[in-house]
Amino acid sequence: MGIKGLNALVKEHAPRAIVSNEMKSLFGRKIAIDASMCLYQFLIAVRQQDGNNLTNESGDTTSHLMGFFYRTIRMASYGIKPCYVFDGKPPVLKGGELEKRLKRREEAESKATELKETGSIEELQKFQRRTVRVTKEQNEDAKKLLKLMGIPFVNAPCEAESQCAELSKSGKVYGAASEDMDTLCYQPAHFLRNVTAAEARKLKIEEYDINKVLEDFEMDINTFVDLCILLGCDYCETIKGIGPVTALKLIKEHKNIENIIKSIEENPKSKYKIPENWPYKEARELFLNPDVLKGDDVILKWEEPDIEGLVEFMVKQNGFSEQRIRDGASKLSKALKTGTQGRLDGFFKVQPSSSPAKRGAKDDKKSFNKKRKK
Repeated sequence: MGIKGLNALVKEHAPRAIVSNEMKSLFGRKIAIDASMCLYQFLIAVRQQDGNNLTNESGDTTSHLMGFFYRTIRMASYGIKPCYVFDGKPPVLKGGELEKRLKRREEAESKATELKETGSIEELQKFQRRTVRVTKEQNEDAKKLLKLMGIPFVNAPCEAESQCAELSKSGKVYGAASEDMDTLCYQPAHFLRNVTAAEARKLKIEEYDINKVLEDFEMDINTFVDLCILLGCDYCETIKGIGPVTALKLIKEHKNIENIIKSIEENPKSKYKIPENWPYKEARELFLNPDVLKGDDVILKWEEPDIEGLVEFMVKQNGFSEQRIRDGASKLSKALKTGTQGRLDGFFKVQPSSSPAKRGAKDDKKSFNKKRKK
């Protein structure tokens, strides 16, 4: 779900923290991508004309395989070296949000069944999309495909967004790509939105700098995380009646949630009511100290596609066109080799810094140019 209203607040109060670029601007970059979100997107978007998912002869869904195969090749054709990060076990606090999603899905399934008899195709398809859920088998299918394509992936111990951010902070990749704004709470060196949708929807890549967000909001990361909890996250409910504008005003005035709670409790006329047993402290801990694999312990390696393995899996087992799979694999191989030519900053080792988002290509290029002049 992300953080409710955060994107609008950043665009209004810290517009310089967002830079919009074409996909080609990421040439030579290694990008960690939230795979779980991709799976969900593919299962919704990749459909036949009748609105149903693509399937093989056995009736198993293959929409996610088509999505991963062709989108990865498109990214590689721009010189991007993608790696995918899969969700692990969700934190206990997320259980409430998952229950809400399950209830919404069950309601959508009931409505879709009803519309099969009385509704239009458009109405039916709308509710069918709401019934989508990603299965364990589909996750494993995607991982098998990526391995055959020579594309690395990481099994996160918990949330994919936090693991993507860790890979970015540690310098294993340039940026963390996700659509969920809560990725900012994990302080990636570079947070990228629209990476997986830019080409299809004609969108530009939006790159967020967390340090500039904090500077313009006049906050440290602890206060920012408290703001995000007030806005609404997956881990706990919010204080009813507090929207984005009020949340920002309160956090600027009181600095943290504890002080906000105190001010509400001391004001008998306050219209706000604190949720009972509100686990905001636990939510704060999940954002500030997420369960991740340390970047230094993760090895990412891009390899040659296994063309015959891809033919066996994609063509013989799942019914895709052999010529298209072979052509795609050949294109991927060529693209990954082109991408390894990299960027100028790829020839320099970035030194550790307390502000990871301020590191990067510009500083390295300046240093390089000064040396040349001398």
